[in-house]
Formats: sequence, C-alpha cells, structure tokens
Amino acid sequence: MRTPIIAGNWKMFKTVPEAKAFIEEIKGKAEVAGVESVICAPFTNLPALMEAVKGTSIKIGAQNLHFEDDGAYTGEISGVMLKDLGVHYVIIGHSERRAYFAESDEIVNKKVFAAFKHGITPIVCVGEKLEEREADQTKAVCKVQTEGALKGLTAEQAAQVVIAYEPIWAIGTGKSSTAQDANEVISYIRELVKGLYGENVANAVRIQYGGSVKPENVVEYMGQSDIDGALVGGASLQPTSYVQLVEGAK
Repeated sequence: MRTPIIAGNWKMFKTVPEAKAFIEEIKGKAEVAGVESVICAPFTNLPALMEAVKGTSIKIGAQNLHFEDDGAYTGEISGVMLKDLGVHYVIIGHSERRAYFAESDEIVNKKVFAAFKHGITPIVCVGEKLEEREADQTKAVCKVQTEGALKGLTAEQAAQVVIAYEPIWAIGTGKSSTAQDANEVISYIRELVKGLYGENVANAVRIQYGGSVKPENVVEYMGQSDIDGALVGGASLQPTSYVQLVEGAK
C-alpha cells in the first residue's frame, strides 16, 4: 500500500518568520494518519523549518541541490549541506529548473544520485510542454525524462523515488489536466518503471500529479487508481489551503 504524499513547493516565496508562522498554523491539522505531509522551501528557510517541525510528522524538503559535494559553484547548495540540516526530500528537475537553468536529463540523473548518496529522497519532476501535448508527444516526453532520471539506479533506489508528473502547461496557469488524463499518463509512467525494474518496484514507487492542484480538485485526483499524491505550488502557500489538501488525500 503506497502512502499518499502531499508536497508543497513554495518556490521563491516566504521569509523565515513567515515560514515559522506557517508551521505553527498547520501543526496537528496537517498531520493526518496515512498521509505524508511535506514542505519544500527556499534554502534560507530550511534550518528554521527543521526546528519548527520537531515533534511533528511534517517533513521538510529542499527545491534543488548540486550534483557535486563541494567546489567552485557560486550560489549552489550541495547534498552534504542538505544532509547536515536533516532534510528528508529534494525536488529535482522541476520544469522551471529545466526551462530557466538549462537542466538536462543528464543533470537531473546526476542530482538524483547525489540525493541518494546523502540519504535524501528525490522528488523527480517530469512533464510535457503545451506544444508537445498538442503534438501527441506527452508519453514520449515522459518516457525520455523518466528513464533519464532513473538511469543507473538500483531497484531499491528506484522504489524510493517519488515521481511528480507535472504537465508544464498546467503549472501556475489555473489550467489542470483532468483527473482521468493525469491518471492515464501516471499509469503509463508506472508501466515504464515496471519495464525497467519489475512489478514490485512499479507497485512501490509513488507518483504524484502536479499542475494547479487545489483543495477543490484534490479529492478527484486522489480518487484515481495510480495517483499517489500531489506536488502543489500556489495552493500550498496558505496554511488553510495546505491543510485542506492533506485532508483531501486521505
């Protein structure tokens, strides 16, 4: 039985005081039995958030990491640094990273290995652009990105990866894939994993949907056979909304 996971991606929002106040608001309320609650925050917030969630079941994640442990990489953060903070998750390959910072499938794969090296669970994002969807290339794009991200992983590692299917045209646009369409693509991704690692790994890996998920539609997504949670942007920034998302994943 796969545990549903709701991961908030705060992107470039919230100061340290705002982040701490958010956790105080959701304590107890976002700790729902049978659902994993995760907040992926800017690097500046991570130490304060790790302190704030002590004694709770809420997990903290980063939004990126470099694939090297150290070096002359101005502005970057390494897995060593994240491990030192004790974060549980890291988002890798988000479409904004791919689009604005030229992250390739090869770089994504290196970052996945770096996360595992330091005991951090990667949330790997895959998904197609609008023009790719209109050209009926959704599955082809997801195949290349999924296989590229998982390349060289052991079966044990692959089973631990969280995959987030995020159609790029649905991120922050207010548009969202229908629950049925999202489930079809996610089922396809699970079949890809099965082809690479076998049925046990495919049944174990958690695959989220992301793209304008909000309290009003989360229950419909979670009612699908292969959707194991959501990676949520805007709707994760307000405590009440985030709590509703977690409750909707029960």
